[in-house]
Amino acid sequence: REFEIVKSENETLKEYVNLKDKYTEYTTVPGYVINKSTSNYSNIIVINIGKNDGIEVGMPVIANEGLVGHVISVTDSTAKVQTILDTSVVGTARDSVVVKGNLENTFMLKATYIPTTATILEGDKVETSGMGGIYPKGITIGTVKQVTNTKNLTNRYALVEPAVNFNKLETVL
Repeated sequence: REFEIVKSENETLKEYVNLKDKYTEYTTVPGYVINKSTSNYSNIIVINIGKNDGIEVGMPVIANEGLVGHVISVTDSTAKVQTILDTSVVGTARDSVVVKGNLENTFMLKATYIPTTATILEGDKVETSGMGGIYPKGITIGTVKQVTNTKNLTNRYALVEPAVNFNKLETVL
Protein backbone atom coordinates (compact mmCIF):
# COMPACT_ATOMS: atom_id res chain seq x y z
CA ARG A 1 0.00 0.00 0.00
CA GLU A 2 2.82 2.40 0.91
CA PHE A 3 4.51 1.58 -2.39
CA GLU A 4 1.31 2.54 -4.27
CA ILE A 5 1.14 5.86 -2.38
CA VAL A 6 4.80 6.66 -3.16
CA LYS A 7 4.28 5.66 -6.78
CA SER A 8 1.23 7.97 -7.04
CA GLU A 9 3.14 10.87 -5.45
CA ASN A 10 6.02 10.26 -7.88
CA GLU A 11 3.61 10.45 -10.85
CA THR A 12 2.17 13.70 -9.49
CA LEU A 13 5.64 15.23 -9.14
CA LYS A 14 6.48 14.18 -12.71
CA GLU A 15 3.30 15.95 -13.89
CA TYR A 16 4.42 19.15 -12.10
CA VAL A 17 7.85 19.03 -13.73
CA ASN A 18 6.30 18.43 -17.17
CA LEU A 19 3.86 21.29 -16.63
CA LYS A 20 6.54 23.75 -15.56
CA ASP A 21 8.72 22.77 -18.55
CA LYS A 22 5.78 23.09 -20.96
CA TYR A 23 4.80 26.61 -19.84
CA THR A 24 8.19 28.19 -19.15
CA GLU A 25 7.11 31.56 -20.61
CA TYR A 26 4.62 32.00 -17.75
CA THR A 27 5.15 32.45 -14.03
CA THR A 28 3.34 29.47 -12.55
CA VAL A 29 2.33 28.09 -9.17
CA PRO A 30 1.63 24.34 -8.85
CA GLY A 31 -1.45 23.16 -6.98
CA TYR A 32 -3.61 20.15 -6.18
CA VAL A 33 -7.35 19.77 -6.72
CA ILE A 34 -8.80 19.33 -3.23
CA ASN A 35 -12.54 19.48 -3.99
CA LYS A 36 -14.87 19.16 -6.96
CA SER A 37 -18.39 20.56 -7.17
CA THR A 38 -20.15 19.44 -10.32
CA SER A 39 -23.80 19.86 -11.25
CA ASN A 40 -25.78 20.54 -14.40
CA TYR A 41 -25.39 24.26 -13.82
CA SER A 42 -21.86 24.70 -12.52
CA ASN A 43 -18.56 22.93 -12.62
CA ILE A 44 -16.19 24.30 -10.01
CA ILE A 45 -13.03 22.87 -8.47
CA VAL A 46 -11.13 24.02 -5.39
CA ILE A 47 -7.33 24.02 -5.41
CA ASN A 48 -4.91 24.11 -2.46
CA ILE A 49 -3.21 27.40 -3.35
CA GLY A 50 -4.46 30.93 -2.62
CA LYS A 51 -3.54 34.52 -1.76
CA ASN A 52 -0.51 33.40 0.27
CA ASP A 53 0.85 31.78 -2.92
CA GLY A 54 0.18 34.85 -5.11
CA ILE A 55 -3.10 33.59 -6.61
CA GLU A 56 -5.63 36.23 -7.71
CA VAL A 57 -9.13 36.24 -9.17
CA GLY A 58 -9.06 35.98 -12.96
CA MET A 59 -5.86 33.95 -13.27
CA PRO A 60 -5.99 31.11 -15.81
CA VAL A 61 -5.59 27.52 -14.60
CA ILE A 62 -4.01 24.81 -16.76
CA ALA A 63 -3.20 21.12 -16.55
CA ASN A 64 -0.70 19.03 -18.49
CA GLU A 65 -3.30 18.29 -21.20
CA GLY A 66 -4.58 21.86 -21.58
CA LEU A 67 -6.96 24.53 -20.26
CA VAL A 68 -8.84 23.91 -17.00
CA GLY A 69 -10.51 27.30 -16.34
CA HIS A 70 -9.93 30.47 -14.32
CA VAL A 71 -9.91 31.53 -10.66
CA ILE A 72 -13.22 33.05 -9.49
CA SER A 73 -12.53 33.46 -5.76
CA VAL A 74 -9.54 33.21 -3.41
CA THR A 75 -8.90 32.65 0.31
CA ASP A 76 -5.49 32.74 1.96
CA SER A 77 -4.83 29.07 1.20
CA THR A 78 -7.37 27.98 -1.45
CA ALA A 79 -8.94 29.14 -4.70
CA LYS A 80 -12.17 28.30 -6.52
CA VAL A 81 -11.78 27.62 -10.23
CA GLN A 82 -14.61 27.86 -12.74
CA THR A 83 -13.80 25.16 -15.29
CA ILE A 84 -14.28 25.51 -19.03
CA LEU A 85 -17.09 22.96 -18.70
CA ASP A 86 -19.04 25.84 -17.13
CA THR A 87 -18.72 28.71 -19.63
CA SER A 88 -15.84 30.51 -21.24
CA VAL A 89 -15.08 32.49 -24.35
CA VAL A 90 -12.12 31.17 -26.26
CA GLY A 91 -11.22 30.73 -29.90
CA THR A 92 -9.23 28.80 -32.44
CA ALA A 93 -6.00 30.20 -33.82
CA ARG A 94 -7.42 30.87 -37.29
CA ASP A 95 -11.12 31.49 -36.76
CA SER A 96 -12.51 32.88 -33.52
CA VAL A 97 -15.47 30.97 -32.13
CA VAL A 98 -17.18 30.98 -28.76
CA VAL A 99 -16.70 27.81 -26.71
CA LYS A 100 -18.98 27.20 -23.72
CA GLY A 101 -20.07 24.44 -21.39
CA ASN A 102 -22.89 22.30 -22.75
CA LEU A 103 -26.00 21.56 -20.68
CA GLU A 104 -27.02 18.59 -22.88
CA ASN A 105 -23.65 16.88 -22.43
CA THR A 106 -21.75 18.14 -19.40
CA PHE A 107 -18.44 16.61 -20.52
CA MET A 108 -18.43 18.26 -23.97
CA LEU A 109 -18.05 21.91 -24.96
CA LYS A 110 -20.16 23.65 -27.59
CA ALA A 111 -18.49 25.92 -30.15
CA THR A 112 -20.86 28.54 -31.59
CA TYR A 113 -20.68 31.77 -33.59
CA ILE A 114 -18.59 29.99 -36.19
CA PRO A 115 -17.81 32.43 -39.04
CA THR A 116 -19.51 31.44 -42.32
CA THR A 117 -16.10 31.49 -44.03
CA ALA A 118 -14.53 29.15 -41.45
CA THR A 119 -13.84 25.51 -42.23
CA ILE A 120 -14.15 23.46 -39.06
CA LEU A 121 -13.67 19.71 -39.33
CA GLU A 122 -13.84 16.78 -36.94
CA GLY A 123 -10.41 16.24 -35.44
CA ASP A 124 -9.44 19.93 -35.53
CA LYS A 125 -7.57 21.12 -32.44
CA VAL A 126 -9.13 24.05 -30.57
CA GLU A 127 -6.98 26.41 -28.51
CA THR A 128 -7.30 29.76 -26.81
CA SER A 129 -7.13 32.82 -29.03
CA GLY A 130 -5.86 35.27 -26.42
CA MET A 131 -8.98 37.39 -26.96
CA GLY A 132 -11.31 38.07 -24.05
CA GLY A 133 -8.62 38.98 -21.54
CA ILE A 134 -8.54 35.86 -19.34
CA TYR A 135 -6.72 33.14 -21.24
CA PRO A 136 -3.35 33.57 -22.97
CA LYS A 137 -3.09 32.53 -26.62
CA GLY A 138 -2.22 28.97 -27.60
CA ILE A 139 -3.45 26.85 -24.67
CA THR A 140 -5.09 23.63 -25.83
CA ILE A 141 -8.84 23.42 -25.17
CA GLY A 142 -9.74 20.21 -26.96
CA THR A 143 -10.64 18.50 -30.23
CA VAL A 144 -13.67 18.95 -32.49
CA LYS A 145 -15.71 15.73 -32.26
CA GLN A 146 -18.78 16.68 -34.29
CA VAL A 147 -19.85 19.56 -36.54
CA THR A 148 -23.59 20.17 -36.88
CA ASN A 149 -24.69 22.18 -39.90
CA THR A 150 -28.11 23.81 -39.82
CA LYS A 151 -30.29 25.27 -42.56
CA ASN A 152 -28.87 28.67 -41.66
CA LEU A 153 -25.06 28.55 -41.93
CA THR A 154 -24.71 31.18 -39.18
CA ASN A 155 -26.34 28.82 -36.64
CA ARG A 156 -24.01 25.85 -37.12
CA TYR A 157 -22.09 24.58 -34.13
CA ALA A 158 -19.48 22.03 -33.16
CA LEU A 159 -19.03 19.75 -30.15
CA VAL A 160 -15.54 19.92 -28.67
CA GLU A 161 -14.11 17.25 -26.38
CA PRO A 162 -11.93 18.93 -23.72
CA ALA A 163 -8.28 17.87 -23.66
CA VAL A 164 -8.43 17.71 -19.85
CA ASN A 165 -10.16 14.72 -18.24
CA PHE A 166 -11.92 16.53 -15.38
CA ASN A 167 -12.80 13.25 -13.64
CA LYS A 168 -9.10 12.45 -13.17
CA LEU A 169 -7.78 15.99 -12.71
CA GLU A 170 -5.40 16.23 -9.74
CA THR A 171 -2.60 18.69 -10.50
CA VAL A 172 -2.82 22.18 -11.99
CA LEU A 173 -0.75 25.31 -12.57
